[in-house]
Amino acid sequence: MIMIDEIERRVEKADAEKSARRTAAAREVGELARRRAALAEELAEVERKLGTVLVAAADVIGIDELTEFTDVPAADLTRWFTAGKPRARRGRPPGSRRPKPETQPGAVPAPAPPEPRPGPSTAGIQPSVVHGQRS
Repeated sequence: MIMIDEIERRVEKADAEKSARRTAAAREVGELARRRAALAEELAEVERKLGTVLVAAADVIGIDELTEFTDVPAADLTRWFTAGKPRARRGRPPGSRRPKPETQPGAVPAPAPPEPRPGPSTAGIQPSVVHGQRS
């Protein structure tokens, strides 16, 4: 029969091996994730530059010619070109909004008309009955 001290030693040894493997895995995942983030940022910067160059050169060379000369797929060039274009302003141009009606200081806005109250349904009832008259 195994002694309790031996059982504890074996458990600690197994835990130490597992802990070392867990630590190594966590370190490697962390390092790879940091590397990936740096590469993704670098790639994003290269794509921004590609877009800027494509937009700046659009007056002298088009996507089709660039595809022919560089063997870069037109879909990629188009995506970079579109991303490199300055974005259009959204909303109305300045001065196109109607000015708000001016109110006099201290003027109280008129109350809204009362909403009709829901009443009993009058579907299928003759109007004379609704007004209390019988035919």
